[in-house]
Amino acid sequence: MVIQNVRVGLRKSDKIFFVLTIISVSERLITTQTKKLGLPYLSAFLDSVGSNYSHGANFATAGSTIRPQNTTLHQTGGFSPFSLDVQFNQFSDFQRRTQFFHDKDFSQALYTFDIGQNDLTSGYFHNMSSDQVKEYVPDVLAQFKNVIKYVYNHGGRPFWVHNTGPVGCLPYIMDLHPVKPSLVDKAGCANPYNEVAKFFNSKLKEVVVQLRKELPLAAITYVDVYSVKYSLISQPKKHGFEEPLRACCGHGGKYNYNLHIGCGAKIKAHGKEILVGKPCKDPSVWVNWDGVHYTEAANKWVFDQIVDGSFSDPPIPLSMACHKHL
Repeated sequence: MVIQNVRVGLRKSDKIFFVLTIISVSERLITTQTKKLGLPYLSAFLDSVGSNYSHGANFATAGSTIRPQNTTLHQTGGFSPFSLDVQFNQFSDFQRRTQFFHDKDFSQALYTFDIGQNDLTSGYFHNMSSDQVKEYVPDVLAQFKNVIKYVYNHGGRPFWVHNTGPVGCLPYIMDLHPVKPSLVDKAGCANPYNEVAKFFNSKLKEVVVQLRKELPLAAITYVDVYSVKYSLISQPKKHGFEEPLRACCGHGGKYNYNLHIGCGAKIKAHGKEILVGKPCKDPSVWVNWDGVHYTEAANKWVFDQIVDGSFSDPPIPLSMACHKHL
């Protein structure tokens, strides 16, 4: 989910270019950013019909990972074949062929990365332990680092990098990979999975520090989305929410999540189709939408917390992320 020798006053008349590489969990979060800043939704690079790239392009795909999975969609539980290296190649192709921008515009763009969570969860779908997942995190982040360098070598300068969220609070993870009660925290989340997410984030921050040294013209903002999301889940009523761990749209079980009967699923009975994967009555008070993604309301709340730079390193607002580069 969610991000110029040219000014970046964020007026609608400014030519602001967002390049997005995001995992499915946070795609709506990034979309919220563009809407909040008065910019149109970004057209997907792969959408050839009615696309408008005058404000940038979205290279995200649902379920994408940093590392190529080298497996089929069925084997990986639906993770995307469009990994981060593929997305970079698409960006490179877009840069070479586009007629909207000059090279200067690409150095004035804000490049947003919110990716890595699916790299962690994919390990659990391959029956790995948390220790085994931790072992491959350095390789995942080495590939992430390379892509940042590639974008930098193609003119990218300001970068807006989100860390990953609390994996152990996602309904689909807790339903498919349950842990012992002693490993569940006070918020109801699975500690082992969240510890892996925090380990990933600590190593990601180290990579950001290294990149700042190696790429002297870059302005890299690290955004602690984990803390914001965990605060929402662990103190939902304080923030105006009621359901932090159950899916709003789903069917059955402790978390209203069923791998085989997802949101929108129908079954046939007496020759008729019956909707069983029903949405909740009021999604605005639920944190999770379908077991995997956050609701629109939750994403908006998360964005409202990070937009002013309160959870950023350095602590600058989104509207100034590119001014730091200047």
